[in-house]
Amino acid sequence: MQKILSYVRRACQEFDLIQNGDRVAVGVSGGKDSVVLLAALAQMRVFPGFNYTLRAVTMDPRFFGNDGDFSPVERLCKRLDVPFTLIKTDIYEVVFDIRKEKNPCSLCAKMRRGALHDAALAEGCNKIALAHSFDDVIETFMMNLFMEGRLGCFSPKSYLSRKDLTLIRPLVFAPEGVITGCVNQNGFEIVKSPCPVDKSTYRQEMKEFLLQKEREDRGFKLRLFTALRKGNIDGWGYDG
Repeated sequence: MQKILSYVRRACQEFDLIQNGDRVAVGVSGGKDSVVLLAALAQMRVFPGFNYTLRAVTMDPRFFGNDGDFSPVERLCKRLDVPFTLIKTDIYEVVFDIRKEKNPCSLCAKMRRGALHDAALAEGCNKIALAHSFDDVIETFMMNLFMEGRLGCFSPKSYLSRKDLTLIRPLVFAPEGVITGCVNQNGFEIVKSPCPVDKSTYRQEMKEFLLQKEREDRGFKLRLFTALRKGNIDGWGYDG
């Protein structure tokens, strides 16, 4: 966990993600990234200069019309002394049964974001922490390049003026391998996604492509990340 904490603290400091008095809702799907982010932000509150409150918010898409089992998330929240909110939605029904989307990920993500934003506001939060990792940054950067022919990525921090909410991504320096190691070392329970298109998306293809390039040419992903930062694309810039 110490390594993860160092990554999260670095992101918070470099991108000015959290200020004293913030009320932060953490979007927790139950996957490894969001569970590790929640645990890290809960522990980081003991450090000087990080005086904020946390709340975990989980969206249940209700896959195949069934309530999801998010009891592992609830147990972790009790252990961390973090309030937990579970929002049951009709996302699966809308995306797969009503709209019958051929490429469902975009609409699903949009509906999840909307529900999460509304839940955070209802709980009096001013920030939402999302669990995008170092690998997510690179994958998104490359997907935008290959699919849309543009240089772009999500930002480490984004202000939503219509909602008066700020989205923050404190896990963006943490590689997936370190996150997986943290889960294993700490015995975190993970909620597996029953999504019918999980592991069969273009993002998964990009993930596998980048893994192969990294095997062939060690440091490939880091060089892409460095190019993103040196180009100051979408708020990723740094001095030097």
